[in-house]
This record gives sequence, C-alpha cells and structure tokens, in this order.
Amino acid sequence: MLYGATIFPTAYAMHPSELGKALEERNFESLWVAEHSHIPVGSEGLWPGDGGLPQMYYDTMDPFVALAAASATTSSLKLGTGIALVIQRDPIHTAKEVASLDVLSNGRVALGIGAGWNIPEMSDHGTDPARRFGRMRESVEAMRQIWANDIAEYHGEQIDFDPMHCNPKPVQHGGPPIHVGGVYPGGLKRAVAYADGWIPIGGRGDTDLPAQLAEAERLCAEAGRDRSSFEVSIYGSPTKRDQLDQLEDMGVDRVVFFLPPSPADDLLPRLDTLGSLIS
Repeated sequence: MLYGATIFPTAYAMHPSELGKALEERNFESLWVAEHSHIPVGSEGLWPGDGGLPQMYYDTMDPFVALAAASATTSSLKLGTGIALVIQRDPIHTAKEVASLDVLSNGRVALGIGAGWNIPEMSDHGTDPARRFGRMRESVEAMRQIWANDIAEYHGEQIDFDPMHCNPKPVQHGGPPIHVGGVYPGGLKRAVAYADGWIPIGGRGDTDLPAQLAEAERLCAEAGRDRSSFEVSIYGSPTKRDQLDQLEDMGVDRVVFFLPPSPADDLLPRLDTLGSLIS
C-alpha cells in the first residue's frame, strides 16, 4: 500500500518546495493538493463537511503552480491534484499545464479530478451544474486526445475543437493517470468508466468499504478491466497502524493523510509521526 499526503497550499502553510522535500525524505509516495478558484459569497453553506467552511478553501493557491514548486526539490515524489476541478477549467489550457508539469518533473504527475460541490463557483465559470458530470468525462477524453496525438481534435456535446497542435506532450505516454474523486456509488462508476483510479473521502457517503471494493472488482470485470491496474486511494486516512493494516488487507492501494495548512514548525513533527507509520 502506498502513502500520500494532501494539503491546501496557502501562503501561510509550509512552502510546497519544503513540504515536498520533507515528504520524500520520510518515504511518502505522493503529495496531493486541493483546488478552488474562488468561493462565491453566500455559497459557504453548500459545503458537505462538518461545521463552517474552513478558511483554507478561500486561500488555496493554484494547484499546478504549487506542485511545480514541489517538483523542483524532489526526484521521486508523485505530484497529484486532489482534486482539480476540471469542469471549471478550459481543457486545452489544462492539458498544457499538466503536460508541462509532467515534463518538468520527469513523469511524476497524477491528475486527481472532480466535479466539486460549489454550484455558484461552477456557474461563475460558465459551467452548467446540471451537466457537470458529462463535462468532466469530456474534459478527460479531450485532454487525452491532446496528450496522445501530434494533431488532436475532439468533438463532444460541451467541448469541441478542430485539429490542432498542442505541445509539449507528457513524459508519461498518453498522459498521467487520472483519478476520479467522489462518493460511492457515482464516483466509483465514473472512475471505472474512464479513469485509472478512484478517490473516496473517508467518512463521507456509504462507508461500507469492503462492499465498495467488491463492487470495484465487479465493475472492472464487467468493463473488461484488470482491477490490479485500477487504484483506490482513501482520502482522510486514519492514522492508527491497526486501521491502516485493515485497509491494506481489504485491497486499498493508497492512503492519503490530511495535513493542515500550517507552517513548517507545526507540520514537521506531524510528518515525523506519520513517517514512522510508513517505515
């Protein structure tokens, strides 16, 4: 089982270049960073978490800029978005950002994507919330066309472009692995249909994880896919060794620990504790 960490990269958090290096030194496999372009006034109450919307949602940096900073001080750490709101993004620009980061990091990008929860945020970008899941799939298909072809074109219901050149191409052939975030059952079904992995958040939605993993096995077989090539990554992982062992025994491929957007003095002791679980 692989071990990652996720954070909202903010101006008051540990710098991504320092955090990436510290994670790599402690044998973490990956760093995943969140995304929100903005928080429309009045939309805070839509957040599905407990309590009020945390300040970090208002303050998070661009995920690809933060990951580029982390890539400069690391050599093996995977660099993931957790999650990129591709339904709010231009797919051509996003394909170029992802490919550029993959080149600069020598093929270490993992693209976690989702449709998000903030309906006004989507609408501000011109996205129809009622059609967001269709747009998410088209975004993936369109970006894969760009990454895989010297001359790319895509014609969908919401995304449409004629033949074009768009470079650089990612180091990872055909583009980086794509992981769909979202609760069961919809998130899992979408991930099996067109992605390389699924990111459920621990404690949200139906939490019968063994049943969910059995369903992942069934859906992969139904789609003619090998479950061993489809990664399940648990966000909000527990931090007790016996619970981590249970997740590994169930067949979870990766656990991702939440980190608060704190400065280095606060985060480094926490990373030492989590690093001891990994070793």
